[in-house]
Amino acid sequence: MERPAKLLLSLGAAAASLALGGCGFTPLYAAQGVVPKLAAINVVQPNGRAGFLIREHLEDAFAKDRSVPALYSMGLSLSEARYPRGVRTDNVATRYEFVMTADYTLANLPAGDIAKKGRVRVEVTYDSADDPYAAIVAEQDAEDRAAEEAARRIQLELASWIATGEPTAKTKQKVTPPPADSTTPTGLPTGG
Repeated sequence: MERPAKLLLSLGAAAASLALGGCGFTPLYAAQGVVPKLAAINVVQPNGRAGFLIREHLEDAFAKDRSVPALYSMGLSLSEARYPRGVRTDNVATRYEFVMTADYTLANLPAGDIAKKGRVRVEVTYDSADDPYAAIVAEQDAEDRAAEEAARRIQLELASWIATGEPTAKTKQKVTPPPADSTTPTGLPTGG
């Protein structure tokens, strides 16, 4: 009885994929140029542990190819906050909410004109432990999970933007691109 059900399920999946292909549906990462352009983004690392984590997660998400010259430079600005949740009667929090907000600016290289700006906000929670070491580990794990989710959201925003034709930003700001091997931002936006 299981074999006919599996066969019917397989036939249904095949029919659904044909129907989606016939209506003009294209998977996001199958769109022309999305993957190579994501791989050609140079992420400039913000200061701190969270900056390191988000840069690592972004480079993994973009499948960064160091052998290809960068088309874009991404500057990041991070803000982090921790809020106590679930306070006990002795006024000690049993859980915390960790909030990370990442503002990003994507600049065309070598000109430095701003191609896209965006902001993602991620909230994660973690348990508070009485043991100091366990509390530090839990907080660092929450920071890593938030950085990973922020990188995933940035990747999806940029992939969608690239797949839909990269509309040009309506700003005349320019960013001085950092040196290729730099890990800190050197240029600030200038009005124009």
